[in-house]
Amino acid sequence: MASEHVDVIIVGAGLSGIGAARHLQTECPDRSYRILESRSASGGTWDLFRYPGIRSDSDMYTLGYAFKPWTEAKAIADGPSILNYIRETARENGIDRHIRYDTHVEAASWSSADARWTVKARGTGGEAIEITCNFLFMCAGYYNYARGHAPELAGADRFHGRIVHPQFWPDDLDYAGKKVVVIGSGATAVTLVPELAKQAAQVTMLQRSPTYVVSRPAEDGLANWLRAKLPAKLAYGLVRWRNVLFGMYFYKLARRKPAKVKARIIDMVQAELGPEYDVGTHFTPRYNPWDQRLCLVPDADLFVAIREGRAAVVTDTIDTFTETGIKLTSGTEIAADIVVTATGLEMQLLSDVVFTIDGVATDIAKTLNYKGMMFSDVPNLASSFGYTNASWTLKADLTAGYVCRLLNTMKARGMRQATPRIGDEVGEEPFLDFTSGYVQRALHKLPKQGDRKPWKLHQNYALDLMALKFGSIDDSMEFSNPDPASARAA
Repeated sequence: MASEHVDVIIVGAGLSGIGAARHLQTECPDRSYRILESRSASGGTWDLFRYPGIRSDSDMYTLGYAFKPWTEAKAIADGPSILNYIRETARENGIDRHIRYDTHVEAASWSSADARWTVKARGTGGEAIEITCNFLFMCAGYYNYARGHAPELAGADRFHGRIVHPQFWPDDLDYAGKKVVVIGSGATAVTLVPELAKQAAQVTMLQRSPTYVVSRPAEDGLANWLRAKLPAKLAYGLVRWRNVLFGMYFYKLARRKPAKVKARIIDMVQAELGPEYDVGTHFTPRYNPWDQRLCLVPDADLFVAIREGRAAVVTDTIDTFTETGIKLTSGTEIAADIVVTATGLEMQLLSDVVFTIDGVATDIAKTLNYKGMMFSDVPNLASSFGYTNASWTLKADLTAGYVCRLLNTMKARGMRQATPRIGDEVGEEPFLDFTSGYVQRALHKLPKQGDRKPWKLHQNYALDLMALKFGSIDDSMEFSNPDPASARAA
């Protein structure tokens, strides 16, 4: 069995993991680290997803790293450009040399006596791999790479066409001139429909219920102008903060005046599709804005495809598949050669790793989440989990910075262990307050959050910046397990 020891293990070589490594290198340069990646390539989500039109649903001035300016013209970027950005970051900083690929982490056990985690993994050939570390940083995202959410669809085995899930888009799928039905109404569906409509004979987005869809220009005119006039980092920083503040303002307004924001969004959709279009049926959700994540479409591409007749939206439920398409509850049948099940993700917190602390199995779902990244009574373990109401990387960046603060504080105090402790009684609330199906399906597998800080998630970048970068490192945090080497040196 192969064995090695490093100060920090990062699990996942995607957007979060590469960013975490950069923070470690600059803020904790004396710590050794290794990135364990289950797949054979870096990039995470942006390497896994290959469906047509794959792109960001956040602007790259906030989805990008704080330390590396986004310099391409498009603010809403395509998947290959984002993947190149992540890999370029790894190459430029020498992070790629620290990645161990084809290493699937299965379990991690903590020993207080040794003040270290023993991480057990498997290689692609089934060989056992064991690596120890002082701190474990989980950066593998929040959903299962091995499978997506695939509800049972009545009569699917009768269908003579092809059924595909976007998470596993086949390289040989030819949709040119075909009739395509995309089941779903989330970010993946609104991305796929206009892209498929460029070549398909007809594309139908079949949704059970509508989602809020908002259009934004693919290019940010001000950002491109500033970049031409100012140093790249300064221009990037200004646009990043403008977008952060605008996002926070819009989110607060939506929570404070949901009816007003809802009416405004629907009015914008009506203006795009014309006065005769039935926006009330197809683009008016039953919930308030930001009860679920809004869908972003660059340059109104979805609305353009609908206006031009290349795409259509049908709001109904499926009765059964037929040999040639899908029969709806209303009795209507949609003809299809290809059906794409954009039915969502399967959430998977901490990659389903089995955790043990001093020989006792630990269920993370029974813990309280600390500052959106650690877990009550679980030492030296952090997880990168981004915002639901803003770009993922904004929170991932703050999380990595805080982990470095924690590591440096432990070293300065001669302590080997940092453990969040609840102390006074704290009320429990759901980990996420989203009503999205993928969240609701997984709540029982997620930890809880508390009803007050530092156990409550802000979902607010400005508040988190102050708390994580400048706030107390000691609030509900127990530093313990003195380092014998430090004691001898003293």
